[in-house]
Amino acid sequence: MDRAELMRMGLEGLSQHRLRSILTMLGVIFGVAAVIAMLAIGEGAKREALEKFKALGVNNIIVRDKKLSDKELEEVRAKFSQGLSIADAHAIQDIVPSAVYVAPQAELEVDAKHNDKSIKVTLVGVDNAFQAIFKYHASAGHFLLPDHHTRELRVCILGADAARNLFPIEDPIGKQVKLDDQWFEVVGVMANKALFTETVGELAARNLNQDIYIPLTSYLRRFSKSNPLASEIDQLTVQVTDSDRLLEASAVIRRIITRRHHNNEDFDIVVPYELLKQEEHERQIYNMVLGSIAAISLLVGGIGIMNIMLATVLERTREIGIRRALGAKQSEIMSQFLIEAVGLSLVGGLVGVFLGVGMALFIDAIAEFKTVISPISVILAFGLSGAVGIVSGTFPARRAARVNPIEALRYE
Repeated sequence: MDRAELMRMGLEGLSQHRLRSILTMLGVIFGVAAVIAMLAIGEGAKREALEKFKALGVNNIIVRDKKLSDKELEEVRAKFSQGLSIADAHAIQDIVPSAVYVAPQAELEVDAKHNDKSIKVTLVGVDNAFQAIFKYHASAGHFLLPDHHTRELRVCILGADAARNLFPIEDPIGKQVKLDDQWFEVVGVMANKALFTETVGELAARNLNQDIYIPLTSYLRRFSKSNPLASEIDQLTVQVTDSDRLLEASAVIRRIITRRHHNNEDFDIVVPYELLKQEEHERQIYNMVLGSIAAISLLVGGIGIMNIMLATVLERTREIGIRRALGAKQSEIMSQFLIEAVGLSLVGGLVGVFLGVGMALFIDAIAEFKTVISPISVILAFGLSGAVGIVSGTFPARRAARVNPIEALRYE
């Protein structure tokens, strides 16, 4: 008997019991769909995290001024630390050979007003090095120019949300915005920026779309913080030449600032690249757990196929005996039942692929996070469904092939 005839007989066996075949395939269908959907969620979360860390810069070291209570601040100042300053930026630039750029930035919570609109924003003073490090580009207008810093001009760049809230229906470029008690001209609007969640400490609460950027020189001249003991700046971003030397450079930077601050730990150092590697490791574990949970459904589906195939062998014992008496070989009997088991799993796997892709797209449409369907996950899930069919069908097929023809003919 050729393979085409065996294939035809196997498919006929499935079509004769359609409802049973469909119910048997459900375990495989939901298993494959769950694997694809779970891995799509994991991949989407991974890529979202990567984008966030790329925004911080994988070659960057971030030094943040530590938030202290008024009492703690008085104690630190009494120990001769002046807090994070532009002088610290110059010291890092002069001492750390791998430091390409050092960008100081100062931040202040202020009210931004335009006509009858008023919102709370984070005013961020930056210099030329900030643009060189982060490559910020405005979606409308332009970012701060060297001339703006040199002449201490009153110009600003609006974050995406700030622009939408202050100028819901008009073009903000060229308009005047009142920041605290100072008027600034809008020269640019930023595109949407990723929001940080739980991975970068103090930066977690930052909505970059509510930031408004002005030249650091203008900031230092025109704005002062409510506490006169507060540090001159809030952050230093250091870009180094090689990400492999980040830990070495961060250790040097820590020693420089600790010495300049007279051994006061009034600052924090964040290395986005190290956080990125930690995040990737956690995501790998996360994806493995999700995939394993989903694979359990496939295992249950395989057990269901094996159970039904064993029942089918028992139900068709007399048929097997007749075929053996007419000269069918054990290998042909085994092949027929194996084809039925694999057919169930492959058809279920194919339906599961479409269901899993649909689930991933549905989650992407209604949820706040993205899902990414990887071709590898689809191939993996479908391949697993085929493997489940082979494994779960082998034992029943072998049992069918070993049925004694004489006893099978007597079976009622």
